[in-house]
This record gives sequence, structure tokens and C-alpha cells, in this order.
Amino acid sequence: MELTLIRFDLDASRTIGRLYVDKASYCYTLEDTVRMDGVKVPGKTAIPTGRYAIAVTYSPRFKVVLPILLNVPGFDGIRIHAGNSAGDTEGCILVGHNLEGDYITSSRMALAGLIDKLHLPAWITITNPPEA
Repeated sequence: MELTLIRFDLDASRTIGRLYVDKASYCYTLEDTVRMDGVKVPGKTAIPTGRYAIAVTYSPRFKVVLPILLNVPGFDGIRIHAGNSAGDTEGCILVGHNLEGDYITSSRMALAGLIDKLHLPAWITITNPPEA
């Protein structure tokens, strides 16, 4: 299974993207700010672009089974989970069906649907817009 996250709206407080599941558009994403290579503000920086394996494991923090990205350089515990604002991300990827300004909504529904669709092995490729 291939997921593709195409970031399209980057600013100083958040990053918005579109998630595709096996090339079909699925939902919006919300992440922390994309920073220059080598710059990391803990809990406030989007992960680097690239291709990452996905596992599905129990999250002690969220107390549920969630997708986790593996071997992200300089980052640990990067999950795909529900949330609505950049304050909810802490470096992770939030999913939601609707985009309202700097927020995503219908996040729990988007996450549940994604977990239902997800089958292993799974990979995610993350890209920035050309000018970023």
C-alpha cells in the first residue's frame, strides 16, 4: 500500500497537505512548520520529505493502535492521528476530511477510515511544493 502526502500550503505556524491512498485522494493533512534542512524545534517541526515505512502499533500516549512512521531521520514516534490544529501535532501528521482555514475537521472520521483502508506493508512518500 502506498500513501502519498503532498504538502501544498506552508507557513510559519503550520503545514497543510493532501493525503492520497494508492493514488486516490483521501483527506487533508495538518503538520507543524516545515523548516530549513538541519533546523529542528522539538514538537514544532514537520518531518523531512522522503519515503518511510509505516507500521501499526499500540500508542501508549493515545492508548489506541495507530500508524507510526519508521526510521524518520532526527525524529521518533511520528504517528498519524486525529487532531484539528497545529497545536495538536507535536511533529506528527494529523488527518481530516475538511479544511477550514488553518484547521482540519472530521479528523476522527478520517483517521478511522484510513486505519480501515491501511494494509501492510505500507509506505508513505512526503513531498513539498517545488518552491519550498
